[in-house]
Parts: sequence; structure tokens; C-alpha cells
Amino acid sequence: MSRQAVDVAGTGTQPPAARAVSPANQRWRAAFFALMAIAIVAGVGWALLESRFFVVRGVEVTGTHLVTPAEVRSAAGIPAGQSLIRINGAAVAHRVEQIRQVQSAQVSRQWPDRVLITVTERTPALAIPSSSGYQLIDKYGVVVETVSEQPLDMPILDLPAGSAQPSTLRGSPAVYAAAVVVRELPRYLARSLVSVQAPSATEVTLQLRHGVSIIWGGTDRAAEKAKELAVLMRTHARSYDVSAPETAVTSG
Repeated sequence: MSRQAVDVAGTGTQPPAARAVSPANQRWRAAFFALMAIAIVAGVGWALLESRFFVVRGVEVTGTHLVTPAEVRSAAGIPAGQSLIRINGAAVAHRVEQIRQVQSAQVSRQWPDRVLITVTERTPALAIPSSSGYQLIDKYGVVVETVSEQPLDMPILDLPAGSAQPSTLRGSPAVYAAAVVVRELPRYLARSLVSVQAPSATEVTLQLRHGVSIIWGGTDRAAEKAKELAVLMRTHARSYDVSAPETAVTSG
């Protein structure tokens, strides 16, 4: 054993690294680190809430075709210079969704100084004749836009005389059913489709070129109905009823 080791053992002293830290030093260190943590949190909070580093300097809008980015920014109501952390994304999205052509909106912060608004616009599904041309409505019955001519790929929703006007069709289950049926039609039928009637959600009727009509029924079992109809149309009848595929009938 070395002399140094004997001396240490004999005197009862410990190496400096093994000496215990006094309770007073422990309390001082704990208080120091606590103060440092508070200072860091306060600094971050000030930087996010009060400093000029993280404030809105621009609002970017994507996904617009029917409305302009300027319309979206105006509806969003986000003032330049507002703290990014104070932006209420849900409230901004709600304001943007009040634009008739907007189906939904998502708002996100783009650090350090921008806001991104991603818009999903409504998709026109059916056309309704009007005094100024055609009003195009989506599957929820919302009038998306008015055009002077009927789009070639969009059938007319034939409303019975004296029925509700397009502006009152919002939320109509019958309109929703008509739009869903039209969207799921096979291409060979969609190309010949002229108009659609829907007195109710389970009474959708399709009018094709050359006076051919198809009683489709509701939105259920679309694939079965299309398959059965493809067979029945070989008879070149004038009317088909596939509302119940297992008992489909023809006439005319």
C-alpha cells in the first residue's frame, strides 16, 4: 500500500470529490436553479406575448378558387402586429367559414411571423335554372355560385312547381341524396344524365337523354343498382326501376 493511501486512512480525511455538500449550499443551489427556471419561463412568455419578434406580419391563404385570398383575409380579421400566440385559430376558422363558398378552413401559425389559412371550398354538384342563368349548389344545398350557362358536366335538379327556392334548400336531405347518387353513377350513365328529381331522400329519379327515366331510390346499394341497370338497359326500355335491385323492373 502506498504512503498516500496510508495517510488518508490514518487521518480519516476523504478526497475532495467525496466530501458532502452542506445543507446550506444545497438550499442555495436549489433556489438558484428555481430562479433561473422562472427567468427562462418569463423570458419565453415575454418573447411570445409582448415582444415584436413573434407578431403577425403576413397572412397566407391557400385553396381558393371561387373566392379571393383578399376576401378570406378580410373575413379572418387578423390585424397586422398581433401576437402570434394570441391568435385563436378556431375563432378565425369560424369567421372564414361564414363565407358562402367556403366549406371549411384550417388556421395554423407559421413561426416566426405568419399565419396560414387553408381553405376547402364547396364543390358544385347540381344546377338549378334561375332568372339570371343557373344557380350551382353543392351536396348540402348551398348556392355556391351563379353562372349564365349550365355546365356541361352538371345535371339540373328539377324542383317541382311551387317548391322551395334554391336559397332555402340548405341542409336538405333530399338534395344531399340526389348529389350523392349523381356522384356515384357509372360513367356511361353520367354522360347521358340530363336532370335529377328528389322529392325525398329515398325517391331519387334520373332523367337521361332521349326521354329515358330511372327510378333509383335512395343512396344505398349503389353498386348493385348500377350492375342490375347495365343488364336491364339491353332491353332498350323507356323506364327502369332499380330502387330495389332484387326486384328491378322495366317498362315502355
